[in-house]
Amino acid sequence: MLVPIPASFGYPLLGALIFGESTGLPLPGETALITAGGLAAAGHLSLPILIVVAVAAAITGDTLGYFVGRQRGRAFLLRDGFLAGHRRHAVTRADWFFAAHGTITVFVSRFIPGVRVVAAVMAGATQMPWRRFALANTLGAVIWATSVASLAYLLGPAGAATLAAAGLALAPVAAGVAWVRRRGTGAPALTAA
Repeated sequence: MLVPIPASFGYPLLGALIFGESTGLPLPGETALITAGGLAAAGHLSLPILIVVAVAAAITGDTLGYFVGRQRGRAFLLRDGFLAGHRRHAVTRADWFFAAHGTITVFVSRFIPGVRVVAAVMAGATQMPWRRFALANTLGAVIWATSVASLAYLLGPAGAATLAAAGLALAPVAAGVAWVRRRGTGAPALTAA
């Protein structure tokens, strides 16, 4: 069951979680969106307003992540120190990957937990052209926010709560599987994007 949240608190909290996740922080932005969709189904929030908040937060958060990656990300990843060889190898692979598949990666990453946290920063660090990034980012944010919020709304409060709980429970499992696969193949974390 979802706990009712006043709209005056729910929209800013939703925006903050999605914004933070989009800038590269490991926050539950999608889980917050699912929960908000369930609250909208229960009449506590407005579906159109929460979609607008989610789209705006995702676009601005990804944009900030992109510019942080563009200004500081590459130097940070290529610096000497802990795991320098691993990080440099990951940047080399990410350069190739974003040159070949950057637009679709930015768009699709919006729908993949974990990947969505690093995609914008890596797009900036690999110097992906701004216009391509902005177009893919905007389309991804609009379709993601609309589809996730609407699905949660259609599932209703109980269904949205179940979906949110499943997402929270499966996130560590997915991270563990990805870690095991990387350890077995020697592939850097960023090649998954």
